[in-house]
Amino acid sequence: MGAGLIVNGQPADSLPLTDRGLQYGDGLFETMRWQNGAVQFWDDHYARLQKGCQQLGIPCPDKELLDSELRKLIDNARALAERRVIKFILTRGSGGRGYKSPDDVKPTRIFSLHPFPDYPEKNYSQGVRLRLCETRLAKNPALAGIKHLNRLEQVLARNEWQTDEFAEGLMLDQDEHVIEATMSNVFWLKGEKIFTPSVEQCGIAGIMRGKILQIAEDLNFDTEVGEYNLDDLLTSGGVFLSNSILGIWPVSHFMDKHWTPHPVIQSLAQKLQS
Repeated sequence: MGAGLIVNGQPADSLPLTDRGLQYGDGLFETMRWQNGAVQFWDDHYARLQKGCQQLGIPCPDKELLDSELRKLIDNARALAERRVIKFILTRGSGGRGYKSPDDVKPTRIFSLHPFPDYPEKNYSQGVRLRLCETRLAKNPALAGIKHLNRLEQVLARNEWQTDEFAEGLMLDQDEHVIEATMSNVFWLKGEKIFTPSVEQCGIAGIMRGKILQIAEDLNFDTEVGEYNLDDLLTSGGVFLSNSILGIWPVSHFMDKHWTPHPVIQSLAQKLQS
């Protein structure tokens, strides 16, 4: 059993085959950055976990319990690097065959520790190439915003390309509205106003997305959240992506458009780092 995996508070490397996370994707997850001896934005991740548990009807573990399991995970990793990725998965636990939840729900808690991705420095300084995915996101307000375990749409979209030419793929919904990228939220600028799509019908309300909107307000930038199409993005003065691990990546190329890193994007990235 590896030091980088804790299941229900104990080192482990397996799950029951009856676990509903395996059987049905019945659960939630959070992907977090460990840096400077702490999980960044842990309170925000836990708040989103609570919201997801409420939407799915899964009992949410106490934060104190998860804090203690986090400490055990870190203590077991004796040679802890400065930065790591921590993933937390919560499933509804084991149940019999069939979709009906068991009467006595005992959720499964899984913490795992991973190396931090070795992203090229140019992703931050020069920007990344973004492609348009053919896979569309289905609208479902009951699942929108939360990080549930059903990620097949993102899996299909990410497997549309196999080369390193593109760092990310943009995803639309069935009505051709821009929603997000496969692993990140998307923003763009017109003048000094910042736009990002609504995630009330589909998509993930990223922790970094919320932080960026908050930072933009602190820096006195106007922001707007709504429904947008590709023309809104293509006629913008700059595009960028965000998530809790990569932070902020400017987009340099998308379809036939080319952007140089916008000063507003650089301001947001600097404020985020500070």
